This record gives sequence, C-alpha cells and structure tokens, in this order.
Amino acid sequence: MSYQFDTSYIWGQSDALGAGLLMTLKVSAISILAAVGIGILGAIVRVMQVRGLSAVVAGYVSFIRNTPLLVQIFFIFYGLPSVGIHLSIFNSGVLALVVWGAAYNVENVRGGLLAVPDDLRDAGAALGLKPIQFMLLIAVPLGVRVALPSVLNTSISILKNSAYLQAIGLAELTFVAMERISLEFRTLEMFAAIGIIYLALVLGLSIAVRALEKRLHRPFETA
Repeated sequence: MSYQFDTSYIWGQSDALGAGLLMTLKVSAISILAAVGIGILGAIVRVMQVRGLSAVVAGYVSFIRNTPLLVQIFFIFYGLPSVGIHLSIFNSGVLALVVWGAAYNVENVRGGLLAVPDDLRDAGAALGLKPIQFMLLIAVPLGVRVALPSVLNTSISILKNSAYLQAIGLAELTFVAMERISLEFRTLEMFAAIGIIYLALVLGLSIAVRALEKRLHRPFETA
C-alpha cells in the first residue's frame, strides 16, 4: 500500500506545533541576545588584550568551537548535577546555546573590531580618548556593523541548533514532532511541517537582520 500524504493531519496538529514553535522562539531569542552580548564583551577583552582574561577567553573559544554541541548540552544537563549544580531543562538548554553561540560571536565581533582603521584610533588618542573610551564609543559601534553578517550566521545556527535540545526533553518544535511521530507514525507530514516552519523562521530572521544592517549603514552612504 502506497503512503498517502495527509495535509489535514498537519492542520490537526497545529496546537501542538504552535506550542513547540513558541518554545523554540523563546529559547532561541534569549540565547541569541545573550550570545551577542557576551560575544561583544569577549571580543573587547581579546582585542584589548586584558591581562589574564584574554587567555581565558581564547581558551574558552577554542574549547567550545572544537567540541560537539550535543556533548556540551549533555555535559550541562547531566554533568553539572554531579557537582551540585542543578538546572531546569529550559535553563540548561539556554545555557548550552548561549555558551556555544557566544564563543563564535567572540570571533565574529573580534574580526569586526580589528577591521576598524588605525587612523580612527590615532584620532581618538589625539582627542584625549582613553583606550576603553575609544573601544566603547567608536570601535564597538563600527565593528559590530562589520560583524553583522557573521553574527547573523551564528544567530541562525543557534535557532537551528535549538532542535538539539529535544535530546534532553525540552518541548520545542522538533521534540513535539518526534513525540507525535512516535504516537501516530506520520513521519513525512511532521518533518515536512517543521522543515517549512524552520525555513520561515530563518528567512524571517535573515530579513530582519538585513534590514538592521541596511539601516546602520545608511549614514555612511554617499548620495
């Protein structure tokens, strides 16, 4: 008997998929914002070569970028309780995504900061700006503009990687789909549905960031 794709089944699961979508949006939004903020701070520490801290940040970035995200998720959720740190499923998932995304954003933003022309640094010094003032008032606003495309890529990865959190039982979009498949075996319908939803989320995030990038570059456009 041939398989019959049933679109009405997808509509019948709209409530469950909607709940999973809301959880995906919540965990992704928190993780993306925190990862960007921590990434900027880490990039400042590395570019300014803060004694002691710079090496710590570099080691953290290297470790996170060279180990699988799923291992990091399991370490936080299953490993930390063994040393007395107990986090909820939601908080464990957010922490894992933030730690992963921030490591990439450190390098994203660091590249943007290093792209700021040395002439501006000299001009800032001539105006009496201290290094930290130059960094916060001039380098960071300009560097973040340069880093936006790579920060967008990392943010998209955080959104997509939220699907890994189904491995620890977070009821996000993929978890909901897997649960329905295990009960009703409508594999094709559920994966088609969440695939389309993820595609829409990624495209929406890309459009929003592109609009922000265009707005930030508007003052630098020549007539």
